[in-house]
Amino acid sequence: MWKEGESEGLQTLGIVVVLCSLLKLLHFLGLIDISDNKVEDDLEMTTVCHRPEGLEQMEAQTNFTKRELQVLYRGFKNECPSGVVNEDTFKQIYAQFFPQGDASMYAHYLFNAFDSAHNGSVKFEDFVMALSILLRGSVREKLSWTFNLYDINKDGYINKEEMTDIVRAIYDMMGKYTYPVLRRDTPRQHVDAFFQKMDKNKDGVVTLDEFIMSCQEDENIMRSLQLFENVM
Repeated sequence: MWKEGESEGLQTLGIVVVLCSLLKLLHFLGLIDISDNKVEDDLEMTTVCHRPEGLEQMEAQTNFTKRELQVLYRGFKNECPSGVVNEDTFKQIYAQFFPQGDASMYAHYLFNAFDSAHNGSVKFEDFVMALSILLRGSVREKLSWTFNLYDINKDGYINKEEMTDIVRAIYDMMGKYTYPVLRRDTPRQHVDAFFQKMDKNKDGVVTLDEFIMSCQEDENIMRSLQLFENVM
């Protein structure tokens, strides 16, 4: 499936999978299906468990206009009438995207990246903030968001154990489409290649600056960041 995945290493494979699967997730949740239908002057509210912050505040915090936020909320509300999404919903969605594999761990890591408050639920504001970065943020902002996904324990570094967990989660999610035959040592080989390229000072961990610098030097990764351009 990934023509240059093996030769270019996991750093490209992982980021492309992250971006492609995020496109699917955001479309599934109604967040990137922009229509020309007339929208109300403010957020249309129904009986929900969570009501989002005011438009003005979200407009100030994101790269979206008031009208875009109105349309985004309409799509989100249609797919998620309660106003929140939990981890089980993430897992159900990704199980549909990747029926040939086991996407539960990858969905768990992705959910934690969205759940910035670590309260077990993701609100409309959380999705909008991420969408603002992925669609209209700078290269550094997009790569910082991806780094946060890989930094499982949120200590500001990516270590080999974290990267191995992410690699295995990606392989499990892709199932039989990852490779025709997956050798037991393949994940470790990709992790070693990742650190060989990105751990600039060879101290055993990858910092945010090292991650961004290495990604910017990789043409495949930079092209993958363009997947979100012109989505809306």
